[in-house]
Amino acid sequence: MSKRVSFQHSRRPSLSRVRGAVVAAGLGTSMVLGVGAAFAAGAAGAPGTASLVDMGAADSVAKQAAVQGKAAEAAEAAEAAKAAKAAKAAKAERAAAEKVAVKKAAAWETPVRQYVLSASFGNDGARWAHKHSGQDFAVPIGTKVQAAHSGTVVKVGPNGGGDGPAYGNAIVISHGNGTYSQYAHLSRIDVHVGQTVKTGEKIALSGNTGNSSGPHLHFEIRTTPNYGSAINPVSFLHKEGVMV
Repeated sequence: MSKRVSFQHSRRPSLSRVRGAVVAAGLGTSMVLGVGAAFAAGAAGAPGTASLVDMGAADSVAKQAAVQGKAAEAAEAAEAAKAAKAAKAAKAERAAAEKVAVKKAAAWETPVRQYVLSASFGNDGARWAHKHSGQDFAVPIGTKVQAAHSGTVVKVGPNGGGDGPAYGNAIVISHGNGTYSQYAHLSRIDVHVGQTVKTGEKIALSGNTGNSSGPHLHFEIRTTPNYGSAINPVSFLHKEGVMV
């Protein structure tokens, strides 16, 4: 009896230690599993749980948005600068065009573009009773005749605009400050009395009407609108910077 009892007593502590180890191991396993399960739940986005993955993605999107926002602002600024530069260039171009227009309006030109000079001012001839009162530009019939300077048409007509049939179809333009220009022997008149014309504007076609021995344009510079007040047109144009 004593031997059996002692044997049983000697085994109890061993069983207790084994059971304690198993329980401890079980608790440890449960703790490990519990942590893993909690992490998994967080990763799955369980309600009320802020995921580390989600937080990282949100931060990445925010950084992308910031970078793209700056790029968009830079592009917008570049486009605005480009538009401002284009507007400035357009303004400068308009100013230059206006300057040219003003300069052209103040300038004088020859009444025809291509020509051969024939009878000059002051020459004697069989086609006029007195000395020649203008400069003749030999050109084919139908050549464009243009206003030598801006002004207002004051005389028009087949009777030299009132200066006599020797001029044929004629036009007189007032340029202000006591200066007038006359265009004669025209085949066609394209303006009327009171019309305002600009430098270089077409006013007629050249011809051979009136007292004329061949196609040409008779051009005068006058101090009044009427015959008898003519001055040397070539000298006048030279003073205005026009080479004839």
